[in-house]
Amino acid sequence: VPSPTGIQVTSENFKTTLHWQYPSTSETPHFIVEIKPYNLGSYKIVSTCVNISAHFCDVSREIDDPFASHWLRVKAVVGSQQSDYVETDEFILQKRGKIGPPKLNLSRHGDKIMVDVYHPA
Repeated sequence: VPSPTGIQVTSENFKTTLHWQYPSTSETPHFIVEIKPYNLGSYKIVSTCVNISAHFCDVSREIDDPFASHWLRVKAVVGSQQSDYVETDEFILQKRGKIGPPKLNLSRHGDKIMVDVYHPA
């Protein structure tokens, strides 16, 4: 069974997602995702991403410390066979995460201008 390819982690506004590609097969492949936080030192299963058919996994809830190193890996399961895991490079949310611009709302109340600033979505 071939391993997933093109594995990468993206993070915008603290929503962190692991993405990968997989060639089409006669049977539907399912995937298992694991994460290794630096302080734990070993991989643990991402419970929301076990036997999923999607080619992505939201790991936002798995990252408690934005300054800590994390590694992610995914493997494919097709029928009773499974691939080797494919691992990401080190991911540190504080270094690689992106934060979008805030939303601004301007309004005038008499001789005053009110500026409301909202966090990114």
